[in-house]
Amino acid sequence: MLKKALYIILIIITTISCSQTNTSVTKNEDNKANDLIKETSPYLLQHAYNPVDWKAWNKESLELAKEQNKLIVISVGYSACHWCHVMEEESFENDSVARLMNENFISIKVDREERPDVDQIYMSAVQLMTGSGGWPLNCITLPDGRPVFGGTYFTKPQWTKILEDMSSLYKTNPEKVIAYAEKLTEGVKNADLINVNKEGIQFNKLQIESTVDELKKSLDFKLGGQKNAPKFPMPSNLDFLLRYSFQNDDKDLQQFVMTSLNKMANGGIYDQIGGGFSRYSVDDRWHIPHFEKMLYDNAQLVSLYSKAYQFTKNEDFKTIVTETLNFIDRELTQEEGAFYSSLDADSKTKEGELEEGVFYTWTKDDLKTELGEDFDLFKSYYNINATGKWEKDQFILYKTKTDNEFIKTNNITIKELHSKVLAWKKKLYEVRAKRERPRLDDKALTSWNALMLKAYVDAYRVFNKQSYLDKAIDNAKFIKENQIQNNGSLFHNYKNKKSTIEGFSEDYAHTITAYIELYQATFNEQWLNTAKELMDYAIAHFSNKETSMFYFTSDNETNLITRKTEVFDNVIPSSNSVLADCLFKLGHYYSNKAYTDLAKQMLSNVYDDIEKAPSAYTNWLKLYLNYANPYYEVAISGSEADSKLKELNMFYLPNILISGSNKSSNLPLLKNKFIEDETFIYVCVNGTCKLPVTSIEKAVNQILK
Repeated sequence: MLKKALYIILIIITTISCSQTNTSVTKNEDNKANDLIKETSPYLLQHAYNPVDWKAWNKESLELAKEQNKLIVISVGYSACHWCHVMEEESFENDSVARLMNENFISIKVDREERPDVDQIYMSAVQLMTGSGGWPLNCITLPDGRPVFGGTYFTKPQWTKILEDMSSLYKTNPEKVIAYAEKLTEGVKNADLINVNKEGIQFNKLQIESTVDELKKSLDFKLGGQKNAPKFPMPSNLDFLLRYSFQNDDKDLQQFVMTSLNKMANGGIYDQIGGGFSRYSVDDRWHIPHFEKMLYDNAQLVSLYSKAYQFTKNEDFKTIVTETLNFIDRELTQEEGAFYSSLDADSKTKEGELEEGVFYTWTKDDLKTELGEDFDLFKSYYNINATGKWEKDQFILYKTKTDNEFIKTNNITIKELHSKVLAWKKKLYEVRAKRERPRLDDKALTSWNALMLKAYVDAYRVFNKQSYLDKAIDNAKFIKENQIQNNGSLFHNYKNKKSTIEGFSEDYAHTITAYIELYQATFNEQWLNTAKELMDYAIAHFSNKETSMFYFTSDNETNLITRKTEVFDNVIPSSNSVLADCLFKLGHYYSNKAYTDLAKQMLSNVYDDIEKAPSAYTNWLKLYLNYANPYYEVAISGSEADSKLKELNMFYLPNILISGSNKSSNLPLLKNKFIEDETFIYVCVNGTCKLPVTSIEKAVNQILK
């Protein structure tokens, strides 16, 4: 029935005229602002002077649609989104389009990063209607918010036709629209139903090997990442595969992960001059990026490259971490210790026009002028040729040879090459700094900040650089002092020294993880205790008692047509997989069986789906490894606990949970283990410990044997 109803409404799409109108795109000449001028989101403020009478997502806007019995246009995007800017310029800045929207609809603009809960619901609807999704996301709904039509980017003629047809259909045949909305809304509600697995599942090594064999079919072993284009870094996938390849001695997968990391680091997706990664590559060889730089990508990639260095001691990976964290510190860090969200893909040309990638690309003439006699060597190193060319005589710096390969054919030593590269980067960075910079999205999101907090912790543990730990602690304090409320709940957003928007399960999940990791780096139990308090709040207000999973929104949210449950691991791991992992760890730390039972039930619920689409469950698969392979608790107790921890951090040991103290502690893993003037390392499994040892080397041998 849903498919039949979809067909009825989608006839509208097929009748869209592609003829151009003569109405030109104009700015709002009287400079009159709409309601978005009251908001703090940079994305919403970008639309504050559109002639469209935009409203923000709130109770008042939704009530207004009901009072006037008007369809709602819900348009979702984010500040760094290139095609969002294109649709704004073509349609939302156009007076005739604005008039059509203002007369017939209540138009609501949504920043998907501020309101991922709204985005999830209407993205689900669009995916049901069209089979795909993306941003900008444009959905037309009934006055009560139930969706009836949707899609992503539309040209102005398409969008105009959609508005006219939907408005006419609702006025002449509202029963048909309402009937369709009922069916589609039911589909949205059922799209993420959880099948509760009540069977006692034995998580075993053979099963996960079979799952990994299925996952391998989607991997590009030659160029890295997933097959085909576009290519996203997908840090969760690579992190799991690195761990799996290590624990199961899978050399092919180890090589795949290293190929992926090297190809990304050498590609145009990585900013060779200023450090940091763009969101994805539009081609299959990591050359042409979609130029926006997101905090969440760079956070996860810092963690991943840090672990890869820990595993391989590859100095190139250390360079990537160093340069990326320099970029974060320089361009995405606030005074309060918080982190901004993103840099736009677009920036202004010399003529003052917004253009994608113009800040990051180079012409051959520019490079010749700046580099002089070094140009020929630079040209060969970064492929200023047909290989590295993009468009309009612009080049994206792109390496296709390792440094060792390069020196063999260019009569230069590795030391000389590295000196040259540093000089090139410094010179071109200074030149680039004079260009118009990409726009900054200066809001701070709790979940993304927690990912960056964890990244600094991971980098500190691997490289033992105190400034990394200082940054992590600053951010941990920022979250605790600004985002955690007196009742134990979290805010989601921070802007202009003000915290807003009730937190989502992703905020709790990533903050809990970050605090657990910070405890493991410092042995300061306040971070572990705060993680437990946040988990208890999440259980009380987000858990679905029937399924043992967590809703994305709390039980305080009332303006949504449904509460979604996020289980698929995407570019960012799902909130449920992260919370399950946190429950597993906190269960061990506090000897809390309720936590560990809940973690196992959550994993059991997705067990049947994992093998069908393993690439969508890679963070779940990391939790699976805790059950299928050996998993150890390592307790370090004694006056030299901190120095022993630094020794331990030299080893890549992804299957351990660390606790420690230089004094007596009541944590179950440390209780009764402190002996004055001695430092012992205990390697345990589910609380049962092997004989304590005094050297890290012996403890590591107990883990690896």
